[in-house]
Amino acid sequence: MSVYTSVSTAELAQWLQRYALGELVELKGIVAGVTNTNYFVTTTHGRYVLTLFEVLQLDELPYFLELKSHLARHGVACPAPIADHNDQFASLLAGKPACLVSCLDGHDIEQPNAAQCHAIGEMLAQMHKASSTFPRRMHNPRGPEWWSRTATSLYPQLPAADAASLRSEVAFQDSHRFDFLPQGVIHADLFKDNVLMDGDKIAGFIDFYYACNDVLLYDLAIALNDWARDAQGDIDAELARAIIAGYQSIRPLTADEHKAWPVMLRAAALRFWVSRLLDFYRPASGEMTYTKDPGVFQRLLEAHRVRQDFWL
Repeated sequence: MSVYTSVSTAELAQWLQRYALGELVELKGIVAGVTNTNYFVTTTHGRYVLTLFEVLQLDELPYFLELKSHLARHGVACPAPIADHNDQFASLLAGKPACLVSCLDGHDIEQPNAAQCHAIGEMLAQMHKASSTFPRRMHNPRGPEWWSRTATSLYPQLPAADAASLRSEVAFQDSHRFDFLPQGVIHADLFKDNVLMDGDKIAGFIDFYYACNDVLLYDLAIALNDWARDAQGDIDAELARAIIAGYQSIRPLTADEHKAWPVMLRAAALRFWVSRLLDFYRPASGEMTYTKDPGVFQRLLEAHRVRQDFWL
């Protein structure tokens, strides 16, 4: 579940006096996500989502909250942070940094269709374009240095064949760098459970707390590796082409990006193979989390190594 920090109605009612949102009507925990505490908050003025941050500190939040505010102002479908009377997006509640954002309609889906994948690609490109004027910067904390360091710490715990495969891919990625490709703000975690859909339309991208500045093509590869993955764990060509077509309808890929695409698909699979291995072998102490199968991205990475059709 995702209620690690309990908030009483009395505490919240007092905290809400910082806002022009009316009186508290209902507080309801949200059973979703694995990192932060989330509640639905209903007031006499509307419904919102309250997040209490279990890892991020108050001084780390401006990048993420100002980014969402920037994107929402530019028409990107995402929850907009609510400013308090001091024009602040976050403050302490129950001893944790907390914020309120607008509550979006829609729901996540498990089996997308081609129209939905096209919409994902299009909105992702719109997000990349809109964020080009966002002034803050954030280094990717889970980039190549992180996956190389983390993999090294995991090798002794892995079966020999898995360790060899992981070691080989880390070495392969270390021989490729794409700093010359277009860069900007990326979501970095645009999986199906981080998008709310309303039919074939996007109600909102959510969970921006891995967002950072990195290669834009990498963000597209992360999204495609989840949205276009079929029930057998490989890529559905129709869905993959739909995502790419949607993206290129807004931001056509450059020749260099076309050339880098096969390696970038592998990089995106590697990043989530490593993070799931870390969660599996070294789960965070005292947290109730969903443990996801690392093998999903291992198998996908190995499929990317041998495939010939990359859908561009």
